[in-house]
Amino acid sequence: MSDSMAGPAAGPAEREPGTGTGTAGPPADGPAAPGPLGVGTVPTGDAEVDGLLARLADADHLPTDGHVEVYEDVHRGLRDALTALDARPAPQGPQGPRPQGPR
Repeated sequence: MSDSMAGPAAGPAEREPGTGTGTAGPPADGPAAPGPLGVGTVPTGDAEVDGLLARLADADHLPTDGHVEVYEDVHRGLRDALTALDARPAPQGPQGPRPQGPR
């Protein structure tokens, strides 16, 4: 028998941090705690859209089943912003020559 095998095995309190099984981290059968995904956004220059994109960070602090509400809210806001673009009148630019028709 070698010296490494002699004696009782070290208990959890005697193990060095980061080795073996300890209490660090979630249990193997339980869900991990919510944490930021670290996904950044780039400002668009539109305050409404930027505010909606910033709302995505709210999902970082929620359990997974809470993400749906945030994503649906942001999706609805972005869809409304795009719809509003269609409702705006087209910019009036300089008008070119009028077409000549039969008189």
